[in-house]
Amino acid sequence: MVPVSFAQDEFALTSANALYWPKEQALLVADLHLEKASFYAGHGQMLPPYDSRETLDRLARAIRETGARRVFTLGDNFHDDGGARRLEPYAAGMLRALTLSTDWIWITGNHDSELTEGDKLGGAVVDSLETGGIHLRHQAQEGEKRPEISGHYHPRLHVTLRNRPVRKPCLVHGSGSAERLILPAFGALTGGMNAADPAIVQAMQPADTIMAMLHAKGKLLHFPLWKRAT
Repeated sequence: MVPVSFAQDEFALTSANALYWPKEQALLVADLHLEKASFYAGHGQMLPPYDSRETLDRLARAIRETGARRVFTLGDNFHDDGGARRLEPYAAGMLRALTLSTDWIWITGNHDSELTEGDKLGGAVVDSLETGGIHLRHQAQEGEKRPEISGHYHPRLHVTLRNRPVRKPCLVHGSGSAERLILPAFGALTGGMNAADPAIVQAMQPADTIMAMLHAKGKLLHFPLWKRAT
């Protein structure tokens, strides 16, 4: 894990792109997109049906690595509103074990806006949450002036190093009237958007600077994405 300073607090980024918040003993992950493969299979595009198992196994390892007592999932937990009901028994058992062993909060997203506690997943379901002075939601809210952590955009750093293109999931950090953070997608079967995409820059306004932060070989690397003209 590498340390990350945010909103006058200390966090740690795992190699699997989960964010640990020691003060709250909480693990934050975004965009699990569970049951994405089964969604595509239902529409005629056959993919190996093991993405949920892989994602949940990675999540279990992150919980063990950090010792987290709480888990906050920042929306698009399932790829669609029917995903929770399609979980095969093995993956459902994995998920149930995780939600029983931690204080688990599901924050809903645009893909799973109808997720409810009635889906019998364990944990609580909310639209957004404020805890420890930080607002947690699925999608960054343009104009937000409170510290905020979100997901939704699946940011990836797009750079060229030594004449080779690099595409890596990254954090996006905005500083200005308030610090804000977008987490990369955690799910095993998720793509990504260029962290410098205008949609991300717009969502982070008002900001003075926007930076990509990348976990690499035990270090946190910083790459400037945008700066307000002076």
